[in-house]
Amino acid sequence: MADIYVTGHRNPDMDSICAAYGYAYLKNRTDPNNTYHAIRCGNLNEATRAQFDRLGLPAPPFVRDVRTKVESVIRTSPVTVDVSDPIFTLVSFYNTASLNTVVPVMEEGEYRALLSIDDVSAFILKENSTSRPSYHFVMDNLPKVLSGSFLKRGKADVFEAPIMIGASRYVGFCRQMGALGEIKPILVVGDRENHIKKAIEMQIPAMILTGIDGKITSSVDWDVYQGTVFVSSFDTAETFRLLRLCVPVGMLIGKDVPHIEADRLFDEARDILTDLDLRSLPIFEEGAFKGFVTRSSFLNKPRTKLIMVDHNESEQSVEGIEEAEVVEIIDHHRLGADRTREPIFIYCEPLGSTCTIVYKLFVQNGVEIPKQLARVLLSGILSDTIILKSPTTTFEDYTAVQDLLELGQVGDMRAFGETMFSGGASLAKTQPRRMLEADFKRYKELGVSFGIGQCEVTTLSDVDEYAQIYLDELENLRKAYLLDWTMFLITDVVRESSILLMTSMPIAERKLSYKKEGEGRYLAQGVLSRKKQLLPEILRVLEE
Repeated sequence: MADIYVTGHRNPDMDSICAAYGYAYLKNRTDPNNTYHAIRCGNLNEATRAQFDRLGLPAPPFVRDVRTKVESVIRTSPVTVDVSDPIFTLVSFYNTASLNTVVPVMEEGEYRALLSIDDVSAFILKENSTSRPSYHFVMDNLPKVLSGSFLKRGKADVFEAPIMIGASRYVGFCRQMGALGEIKPILVVGDRENHIKKAIEMQIPAMILTGIDGKITSSVDWDVYQGTVFVSSFDTAETFRLLRLCVPVGMLIGKDVPHIEADRLFDEARDILTDLDLRSLPIFEEGAFKGFVTRSSFLNKPRTKLIMVDHNESEQSVEGIEEAEVVEIIDHHRLGADRTREPIFIYCEPLGSTCTIVYKLFVQNGVEIPKQLARVLLSGILSDTIILKSPTTTFEDYTAVQDLLELGQVGDMRAFGETMFSGGASLAKTQPRRMLEADFKRYKELGVSFGIGQCEVTTLSDVDEYAQIYLDELENLRKAYLLDWTMFLITDVVRESSILLMTSMPIAERKLSYKKEGEGRYLAQGVLSRKKQLLPEILRVLEE
């Protein structure tokens, strides 16, 4: 099962958001093998935000980019160990798991480190050319590893000590013990009375008596001994082999390894792992341990699966789309899609709204449209067709609206649409740059690069209050985007007319068919559609 994201264009309008919302719903009903998520890659405009609030629905969440993140290759372990657990516990996991398995080490529920079979191997091979290696022993771990029980618990429950095996004759044993000087070992020995008495005399911290199933035959005064005595049913060799595995897991933890956040880019995480010559990295999300990655996690780079609605050109889409896998396109604009690696499903039709196409797909698939979703799709259609007044409106848009009005239990289409448009931001009060970029599309035709923004209002009577401010900001926007020409179409959805603001382009301006009302300001009577009316007029001017 894969997560597939459905998104509109970078400056999403109502139709873009509503189409993503509706199509994700449809896909989740028709494809149980995947999970579809409606997202947006730009800020909600005020009208769309207000409409979703009015409908009591959450708008699609914002996703900055769809480049592959390390979270897509996070691994988790079915087991964890505590820092106090014996190494034996960790080793036992590798009897049933892959040797590449990484096991997280925790302390009171908090992450401490990642350990692998390599860490255990390094510990087992631990040696020192000049002296016996010492180990960190915790007496509570003995019965967790060795088969047996305590005969006596000493004063020291935790200590550092080398291991001595009492296998040689007594004289040699004494010589070996003496050679340790002030260092006192833990002794592994059978039921050998003289050896045991020597160990008691030296008051070593602990001794493990091996190969004893019944009673101890040696005559020893245990009361004078201050150390720990553990009786093991294993023989000396097996007891020695396992004794080192009684050392707590925490002793295997080496240098601190940097934490990587789950939203870190895949390539960045891979480079960190390589540069630091590590075999694994812990992954965190908002301060909580989520899992880990290993070198093998980066052998294949997964690609985010994406469905594009209300657009088909990558330049208009979410950041990082070049790393994603586009699996479907649902649109009503001209085609400018990039080449895909595999054949994909494309449904493009010259209708007034992408939501009309989504509605048709519901009908084709026989999926019921619930009341609130009907209102979402209705909002998208009425927005893009400007309450069915736009010249982009088709008979199929009319038909879809009539069905959705009934399904959404909406009595008055005009009142529904005008209420929706009235929720938009006030041009006189809202930050101009935000308004210009809310629905701004860039084009390059006939050697000229230009951009057109559009917004819908319910009155043009207050244009004088903000026209010059928007003209100034249009020039700033032109410079920021390195464009030759920028325009802003302010459309009155009630009176079916628009004011067009634009930066200076003297040669082109003289050929415009719109009435000039001031510097950079034109009355575009009857113009409602950027795509069907304004854009063709701009292309005509550029051609001439």
